[in-house]
Amino acid sequence: MKNYSNGHVTIHDYFMMYFAKWKRVAVVLLAVWIVVTYLVISPLRCSGNSDEIPDVQERLKRMSSELEVLWQRNSKLIAQIKKSSGPNGNLKDLDPAFWNLEAGLGPSEEYENLRRRIHSNTKEFWYYANHELGKLMHESDKEAKIRAILEQLSDRKSTLLSDQEKLSEMDGYHEWRQLEAANVSDLVQRRLHYLQNPPDCREARKLICNLNKGCGFGCQLHHIVYCLIFAYATERTLILNSKGWRYNTKGWEYVFHPISESCLSSYDDKVVQWPVSYDAKVVSLPFIDSISQKPKFLPLAVPKDLAHRIVRFNGDPSSWWVGQMLKFVLKPRLPMQKAINDTIAKMNFKSPIVGVHIRRTDKVGTEAAFHHIHEYMAHVKDYYDQLELTRPVDVRRVYLATDDANVLDDARQKYPEYTFLGDPSIAKTAATHRRYTPLSLTGLLVDLHMLAMCDYLVCTFSSQVGRVAYEMMQSNRVDASNSFFSLDDIYYFGGQNAHDRVAIMQNHGGKNEDISFEVGDKIGVAGNHWNGYGRGTNKRTNMNGLIPWYKTADHLVLYPFPEYKQVPIYSETSQKNV
Repeated sequence: MKNYSNGHVTIHDYFMMYFAKWKRVAVVLLAVWIVVTYLVISPLRCSGNSDEIPDVQERLKRMSSELEVLWQRNSKLIAQIKKSSGPNGNLKDLDPAFWNLEAGLGPSEEYENLRRRIHSNTKEFWYYANHELGKLMHESDKEAKIRAILEQLSDRKSTLLSDQEKLSEMDGYHEWRQLEAANVSDLVQRRLHYLQNPPDCREARKLICNLNKGCGFGCQLHHIVYCLIFAYATERTLILNSKGWRYNTKGWEYVFHPISESCLSSYDDKVVQWPVSYDAKVVSLPFIDSISQKPKFLPLAVPKDLAHRIVRFNGDPSSWWVGQMLKFVLKPRLPMQKAINDTIAKMNFKSPIVGVHIRRTDKVGTEAAFHHIHEYMAHVKDYYDQLELTRPVDVRRVYLATDDANVLDDARQKYPEYTFLGDPSIAKTAATHRRYTPLSLTGLLVDLHMLAMCDYLVCTFSSQVGRVAYEMMQSNRVDASNSFFSLDDIYYFGGQNAHDRVAIMQNHGGKNEDISFEVGDKIGVAGNHWNGYGRGTNKRTNMNGLIPWYKTADHLVLYPFPEYKQVPIYSETSQKNV
C-alpha cells in the first residue's frame, strides 16, 4: 500500500479499500437474500394448509421487492465507487444518498416533523415581524427605516426557507419519498377499486349517495368524497345517484367514468337512512351538514394503518387522504378530457408558474371577505423572489383563475412584469347566472387541472375550488403542504370533526390576549391570523384566546379504518414502475 511520508493513505487507496469492503457486503446481501427466500418458502413446502399460501406468497413478494431495491442501491454504490476510485476520483462524485446505509428505510417521523417545523416557524417569524413593524409605518419619522427593515427581513426569510428546502434534496431520501408516495397512493387506489367492484354486486353491502346537493361543483365534489370515505370506513360499495345533476341532467357518469365498473345499482333492496340501528344491507347518507352522531372517521381523520407511512413523505396527511378520494372519482370521459386538453394546448403553460384563484361573485360579502389583486400578487412575488435565489427565472408566469372576467385584464395592466395565463371565456361561464351548465363545468375542470399543476398556489380556502385545487396538488406530487398560501382560512373540510392543535411548548398567558397552556394540551383552533398568532380554545381549561402558533403543532387524528387484507400491500408493478 502506498503511503505519504507522514503515514497517511492516499484517496485512491482509501477508495480501493472501501470498494473491497462493499464487494464483501454485496456477497453477504446475496447470501441473506437466498436464506430469507428459503425460510419463507420452507413453510409453504412443509404445510398442507392451502389457506396460508396467498399470505406466504404475498410476504415473499414484498420481501423480494424490498431486497431488490436494496440490491439495486448496492450495485449503484459499487459502480460509483469504481468511478470515484480512478485517477480523477473525487468524493464529490458520490451521490450523498448512498452514504446512508439505511436510506432504503426512509427518514424517521421525528426528522420529518422537525424539518417541517423549521419551515413553518420561519414563516411564523415573518408573519409576526411583518405585522408588528407594519403597524409602526404610520409614524412618518420611522416609515423609511421600518420599510428597510421589512425588506431585510423578507430577504432573510426567503434565504432561510430556500436553505431549508435544500435539506430534503440533500438528505438522501428524495428517491425514497417518491417511491413511498407512489406506492401508498397505488395501495389506496387499489383498495378503492376493490371496494367499488365487489364479486357479487347484488349481495354486496351498499351505501347510497345522492348528488342533489344545492351547491357549486367544489362543494359537490367534497360531498362525493365524504360519501366515499364513509363507504371505505364501513366497507360498503358506494352507489352514486346523479340523475338530474345540476351540471348535467344526464348524470355524473355522462361526464366522468363511473366510480364502479360492475356495481351501479342497489336493485330492489330496502334502503335505510343513516344512522341505522342494525347492519342494514343498503344505507342512504344524509348531507354532511345535517348528519347526527358524526363518526370519528370523517375528516380530518386518516387511516391508522397508513398514517405511519404518509407522515414520512407528506406534511398534511389529512388533505393528502382527501386528495386520494378525488383522484379516484375525478376521471373525465374522453370528450371532456379532449375539451380540457384542447384548452390547455392553446396556453403556453410551463414551469415555473404560480396558480392564483380569485373568487369574487357569490362568495364575497357572505362567506368571504373581498381581497384585492395586490394581496394575491404579494405572495406571488415572494415565491419568485425566493425561487431566484437558487435558479434563474426567465419569465414570471401566473395562471389566473377567476369567476370575474375583469380581473384578468386588471392584473395584466397593473403587473406588466408578469405573464398572465388564463381564459376570459372561462371566467364568463363561471358567472352566477351561467354557472350550472356543461360549458361552465368544462371551464371549471380546466381551471382546477391547471391550478393543481402549478408549482405554487395562492387562493382563499374559504372557497371550495381553492381547497379542491390544493387537494388535487396533494394527489399529483409527493408533498404539496408547503406549496400554497391561503389569504383567509387554514385548510379544512366542510362538516369536518374538530381541528385541534397540540401544545409542544408551555405558554404563560396574559400578553397580547394570549392564553396559557401546558405541553400536551389540546387546543381547538378557529384559524390562523397570519400574524404569528391564531385563535383557539384550550380544551383542558376551556380558556379562549390567542395562541402563539409556533408553540403548537397539528394534532393528527388516527382512525382504525379497515385494512383490506384482500388487497396486496404492493402491486406486481408498483415497485418496478417507480
